[in-house]
Amino acid sequence: MAETEAALRALAHNVRSARTRAGLSLDELGRRAKVSKGALVGLEKAQGNPNFATLVRLADTLGVSVSALMEGPAEGRVRVVSADAVMPLWAGERGGEARLMLTTAGPAPVEVWRWRLEPGEEYSSHPHQAGVVETVSVTAGRMVLVVDGAEHAVETGQTATFDGDAPHAYRGSGDRTCHLIMTVHIPPGPGSAA
Repeated sequence: MAETEAALRALAHNVRSARTRAGLSLDELGRRAKVSKGALVGLEKAQGNPNFATLVRLADTLGVSVSALMEGPAEGRVRVVSADAVMPLWAGERGGEARLMLTTAGPAPVEVWRWRLEPGEEYSSHPHQAGVVETVSVTAGRMVLVVDGAEHAVETGQTATFDGDAPHAYRGSGDRTCHLIMTVHIPPGPGSAA
């Protein structure tokens, strides 16, 4: 329970700080991110439980990474993260999941995600802000990457990259679990020195 409260406090602080840096009111952030003002007020008071899609929309609107909204203070020069130390941010209907392992620091951060997709399981994403680039590397199994309606098979040992400002989806295919590493390259946000 204490970890959840600490995580909500960090999220509240980071959303408020990013909103202030971007010069956005609660009303304007809510309008741009398609999140109600009431939900934002609650979030900035460390109340509520925002879902993954809400966090992605807020991060995109604020020009920061999802983990930049969730992380506490920096831990030091080197950070090692275990998959079992990170809670899934997405859970599929068939047992798949996505874990945001870490985000690099700097004006153009990179998120590193670990995904597991069961056969036929799909995650659909809304388009990100212009300049976001995603890369998926399949380490086991196979998947279908759908970008702007076009399907692309990606198999074990293959890597694909695409501009994330189009609708896209990840779907497990074949007869076994697909494991992949996804990176999300985020352009410098408002107020960043590039």
